[in-house]
Amino acid sequence: MNSNRKIAIFLLIFFVVFSSHAIDIWVSPKGDDTNLGTKEKPLATLNMALRKARELRRLKDPSIKEGIHIFLMDGLYTLNEPIFIRPEDSGTAESPTTIEAETNSNPILSGGLEVKNWKLAEAVNGLKSGTVWVADAPKKAGNVIDYRQLWVNGKKAVRAKSASGNKMDRILSWDKSSETCWIPYKDSSIKFEPGMEMFIVQWWAIANLRIKDIEVQKDSAKLYFEQPESRIQSEHPWPAPWISKNNGNSAFYLTNGMSLLNEPGEWYLDKNQAKIYYYPKPGEAINNTKVIIPVLENILEIKGTIDTPVHHLSFKGISFQYSNWLRPSQQGHVPLQAGMYLLDAYKLKTPGTPNQTTLENQAWVGRPRAAVEFNYTNNITFEGCVFKHLSSTGLDLNKGTNHNTIQGNLFKDIGGSAINLGVFSEEAFEAHLPYNPTDEREVCSNELIADNLITNVANEDWGTLGISAGFVKNITITHNEISDVSYSGISMGWGWNATPNVMKNNKIIANKIHHYAKHLHDVAGIYTLSAQPESLIAENYIDSLYHSPYAHDPYLWLYLYTDEGTSNVTIKNNWIPVEKNLQNNNGPGNIWENNNPYVGENIKKNAGIREPYKHLQNELVIDENWGLQKLPEFAAIELVGKEFDMVAIKKLVKSFRIIDQGYYQWKNHLVIYGKMNSVEKLKDRLALLAPKAEVKSYENPIYNFNNFERCKDSKPAQEWEHILLTANLVEDEKLQNEYLEYHKTQFETWPEVAEGFCNASFQQLQVFKNGRQLMLVISIPKGESLDKLNPKTTENNPRVNDWNALMKKYQTGIKGAKRNETWVFLNKLNAN
Repeated sequence: MNSNRKIAIFLLIFFVVFSSHAIDIWVSPKGDDTNLGTKEKPLATLNMALRKARELRRLKDPSIKEGIHIFLMDGLYTLNEPIFIRPEDSGTAESPTTIEAETNSNPILSGGLEVKNWKLAEAVNGLKSGTVWVADAPKKAGNVIDYRQLWVNGKKAVRAKSASGNKMDRILSWDKSSETCWIPYKDSSIKFEPGMEMFIVQWWAIANLRIKDIEVQKDSAKLYFEQPESRIQSEHPWPAPWISKNNGNSAFYLTNGMSLLNEPGEWYLDKNQAKIYYYPKPGEAINNTKVIIPVLENILEIKGTIDTPVHHLSFKGISFQYSNWLRPSQQGHVPLQAGMYLLDAYKLKTPGTPNQTTLENQAWVGRPRAAVEFNYTNNITFEGCVFKHLSSTGLDLNKGTNHNTIQGNLFKDIGGSAINLGVFSEEAFEAHLPYNPTDEREVCSNELIADNLITNVANEDWGTLGISAGFVKNITITHNEISDVSYSGISMGWGWNATPNVMKNNKIIANKIHHYAKHLHDVAGIYTLSAQPESLIAENYIDSLYHSPYAHDPYLWLYLYTDEGTSNVTIKNNWIPVEKNLQNNNGPGNIWENNNPYVGENIKKNAGIREPYKHLQNELVIDENWGLQKLPEFAAIELVGKEFDMVAIKKLVKSFRIIDQGYYQWKNHLVIYGKMNSVEKLKDRLALLAPKAEVKSYENPIYNFNNFERCKDSKPAQEWEHILLTANLVEDEKLQNEYLEYHKTQFETWPEVAEGFCNASFQQLQVFKNGRQLMLVISIPKGESLDKLNPKTTENNPRVNDWNALMKKYQTGIKGAKRNETWVFLNKLNAN
């Protein structure tokens, strides 16, 4: 019997079997693609199941009236090629196609390959024989399979590198003209090897640079790089390597060399010898360790055309694991932002373009691959799926996608962004141009991203995000939880300008974002770019930033950040622990309302994942060993001297990014007040700037009244005005201690005083002390007058008068005050 006749008979049997009942197609790792596809005789691959379903639709089989169900049974499906879903696989609203895990099963579509037959290696890099394991490197078509990641028992191992643990070194210099970099050379055991790379941190991004050669000179080394990244890295102005005496130069390490394999948990692929080496961690045994390498860059692609999109398809309970990403190994990787890598970029000798008269650079970008990619799709649903152990982007809804739903999924251990949405800039489209395609069907729109847990992502390309959206419209990102991210939580927008574009009506609502900014700064929980009319950022809960040890600007970390060109966006009712936000070069029409720790516990309670998806929180990753940013707190620094260089002082203070910063002066006393991160460091820098001045700091108030904490039904004002006064305590040490004790117990023993402050709408009242000198700060609603409010503290409240009379015996004026003048007011200066 010829093969065509066999296939015809098989298909006839298949259609007869499945036309007699509901269309369920079963797939199992133990199945066979020549089987009928029943539960008893399942198919072996999803691709074959899709072909069966496709044929049923092509022939308009009446049994598919209510849809097609493809069930994946439990187990590992190792793919030889990506799953490809095309327009012919589309369902309809009445007859959708559902690809679903069998009940209580965990089907895994894997783009990886297990490496077996490990042996103990001979001595490696001075390590005694048997310390390192070795295995034959898998090959395909006679060539060693290349990859940049390796997983051991489900944990990502570390590609051999020069720095130990989480430490990094600092570059010495970068020469743009010769496209070279000088680094310290402390370890003579490190030798140049072809394939070696440099991983470098630069502002809000990283770069992977293939090293062409290393020239050692005593305790330093000069690095040369391969093209095209050598040219791009040295020509592009943003973000570039940084050189800073104050904060340190760009951090880096070298990677992918046999001579770098010297720490447990590291691995190295020797392509020339076709060997993989792994230095096991304590407790790992050679006979019960499972090692996976990624092979396929793409596990699933759903791709239609602008006129024939793929539609009405659902994935439920499927796991996508072990994807590869090779561009950095082939052409280097120098991102502009959000992982979008530069194809070309340079500074303009004469600034200005037709779209932006002051633009001083141009850039063109490419897009990283994703494990699951959408193009020209609608009404696709992913629910209850797992995206895990992926080298680059997890899920990418790129072009021409709309009315898709991504809900209740887990994104964990991902090298790039968990989710990308929309066009950022196509390769031929300059990155600063507004995107306004003639056919709006190209635009990513009306997508729902909800109730997903995104955790331990951006762990390869540190400049990627939890959720990253480019030129999109009518997008809703809601009730997701995002944690353990190297950069920002959610980014919305592209283009860096206020020119109208396709973006509008985007909503970021009720997400929970925490433990982010692990490696980079110029970062936020939620970040936006460019004009987005009718867009809303509301009721999100943002908290707990990691401390980034190698940030170019240690104070440039934020909760909410509307960056260049952001226009017509409303940002309101977001819970953040302190008002550390930034509006940088924004366009018109933005509305900021009520973003602070006073918005109410219900915002915190309601944000994040809802039922029935809360079980995902069991997978949450928080690196407990990684330090957190210390929250800035109100403090004051006082300079006492004859003359001050205010221009230099303001420039220095601005670099410390103080919240609610103000300058206040009385005679030869200059006071800087606001919420500060590093009071002592700023104090020391000011002392260097004004060597003849006495410089004092005021931290940790001895008394702290807060309206929100102390007043019933408190509704704190959006903006505050601070009034600063100073006085001395009397010289009697006993009386000084009495004064401190009174303030320590005032809320309990003199509650009428706090009641008076509540009646007067004082937002905050703090008393600081340095030696004998006191600094009193009264914060009132902006636009109000202290003269108007202060009498309300004693209105029908005589105990406050008693308190004030009592305090007089402890206080006296500072040097220079008039006789009988105790508290002197400092005048607020123009901040500019």
